[in-house]
Amino acid sequence: MGKLTAMLAGLIFGCGLLLSGMANPAKVLGFLDLAGAWDPSLLLVMVGAIAVAAAPLAWAKRRTQSLLGAPMQLPVKRELDPRLIGGSLLFGIGWGIAGICPGPAVAILLSGHWQVILFVLAMLAGMLLFSALERRRAL
Repeated sequence: MGKLTAMLAGLIFGCGLLLSGMANPAKVLGFLDLAGAWDPSLLLVMVGAIAVAAAPLAWAKRRTQSLLGAPMQLPVKRELDPRLIGGSLLFGIGWGIAGICPGPAVAILLSGHWQVILFVLAMLAGMLLFSALERRRAL
């Protein structure tokens, strides 16, 4: 049941990314172009997403188990550290250059555009590098 729920959640998320324009690199770059022809429509998408998520998040904070019986795992760390700031900067720079972030990249992967395929390959390489560095750090 957990895998089916995860697949359904991913499908809904992917459809939302496509319908909202978040998977369109030109639209994303227009949103990020504050000094040029700024397109504020994605700001409305983000505000809407926050509004929709607020009540379920408040509900989840009061629970110890998910609806499927798994332990509730919410972030507990609240402080900023160099790793979080560095990761955020890398994410933002990559998003600004490509106009794609991981969720939309997966949603449009089957479009066959070489740029998306290159982005996903680079993303996977980054994930492997991070895992290797984390293993090394743990020693």
